[in-house]
Amino acid sequence: MPRESVMEIKTVNRNRIYRMIYQNPRISRPELCHRLGLSMPTVMQNVRYLQDRGLVEEGGSLDSTGGRKAVALTCVKDARTAVGLDLTANHISGVLVDLEGGILAESREKRAFAVSGEYADALAGVVRDLIGKAAAPAERVLGVGVSMPGTFSADGGLMLDSRVLRMQNLRCAELSKSISLPCVFCNDANAAGFAEVWDVQSPSDALYLSLSNTVGGAILLGGQLYKGENQRGGEFGHIPVVRDGKRCYCGKKGCLDAYCSATVLSDLAGGSLPAFFRELREGAPKARIAWADYLDNLAAGVDILRMAFDCPVILGGYVGAYMEDQLEELRGRLAYLNRFDRDGGYVRVCRYRTEASAVGAALIHVQAFVNSI
Repeated sequence: MPRESVMEIKTVNRNRIYRMIYQNPRISRPELCHRLGLSMPTVMQNVRYLQDRGLVEEGGSLDSTGGRKAVALTCVKDARTAVGLDLTANHISGVLVDLEGGILAESREKRAFAVSGEYADALAGVVRDLIGKAAAPAERVLGVGVSMPGTFSADGGLMLDSRVLRMQNLRCAELSKSISLPCVFCNDANAAGFAEVWDVQSPSDALYLSLSNTVGGAILLGGQLYKGENQRGGEFGHIPVVRDGKRCYCGKKGCLDAYCSATVLSDLAGGSLPAFFRELREGAPKARIAWADYLDNLAAGVDILRMAFDCPVILGGYVGAYMEDQLEELRGRLAYLNRFDRDGGYVRVCRYRTEASAVGAALIHVQAFVNSI
């Protein structure tokens, strides 16, 4: 067999072993052999390779099924880290995550979006502060993911268009010129959705509906993002839910965004979403009426998504973070609308109540690293 083929097989086996340990914490060497169909010498050699590079470690003994107890293997979750930035029109949010997507440090500051040297320096400062706050070795930081509202090139190197930020054809290099790490752009809702299905316990097929100051979403198939032919997959905010309804910022009328953005609620409470939900909990009539209208429109949009994709729907974004106590009311509306489902149990609330987009942006680099082992 040619040397190149032998090396390729070794690389494939090593990656399969690492991914199996990554997805199954506290797995034994014999179980790796069984589940991957590999010989014990192959497993032993590759586990030793991963241990020598600080990627895998032994984590105690597993329960015995007879005979000597097997030693558990687990990934060293802080062997590498990655930074995620989420940029909006008025804020910069940032996180530093480990290989499991755990947040090691986070920050948020108010700053108007701009394409300028000052803004680029501010982003670099956020990155440095996150790494310093977590005392993370700089050489272990994989890169920086930058999430924003808009559409982007497939390689993440170019923002094609962002109506929210009023920007077109912005190169990642322009914003990241002060950052000495690999950087990549991504859509904010796609990033948040990716974060939601990152762990193996999450559904592999799901829709993520982001209910923030704009409404967006992500389509996750087999745990991977489906971005569509023109990188616009998941633009759920522009599904029409009211015929000839309110004008949306996109120019159309009746879009889900016009009825279910977070500002629809926050504008009723002095621009504060927490204040709106506080009034709702206190039973304020104005808040209760507005919330009933909001749920009616949200149910109409979610029902369309369910009929089109027939998979779980995850509610996220600013409003999604408050939906836990309101979920049954929404599910009741969905059960009434959809005659094919007994209830609205297919809808659930996001795991990441804050900074989901920043986490998902960072995980782009984590995924590339895991696939490269």
